[in-house]
Amino acid sequence: MKLELHATPEEVMRAVEAMQAHALAQGVPENMIFGLALALEECGSNVVNHALQRDAAETFQVTFQRAGDSFVIELRDHGPAFDPTTAAPRKPQAEDDDLPGGWGIELVRRHTDKILYERDGSENVLRLVKQITPGQK
Repeated sequence: MKLELHATPEEVMRAVEAMQAHALAQGVPENMIFGLALALEECGSNVVNHALQRDAAETFQVTFQRAGDSFVIELRDHGPAFDPTTAAPRKPQAEDDDLPGGWGIELVRRHTDKILYERDGSENVLRLVKQITPGQK
């Protein structure tokens, strides 16, 4: 399933709802769908807010697919090159209450098994992969 979306928060939520329905239809366990929805919302929001500067005239693509024992979410945008996989892992510290941002990638890491980034011509391509073990609930 492929969606062409405008750079708005509403379109991110449309993508999340479409992913949830598609994943459920593909037999992805509901607890995994919840985590994937959080990861997609975080990554989609970053595309909208940072890469495309909330310019509703700009568009990005989101693709979902079940590939064997994994579910893959792919986001493509034409924003400036940015590889979120290079962010160093963070551990919560008491002083972090004063530091905004930077926690989204940790949420995505928690709910996916692989995060892959590449620059394809003028596009950022981010793939979120979740392994699905047969019989998982």
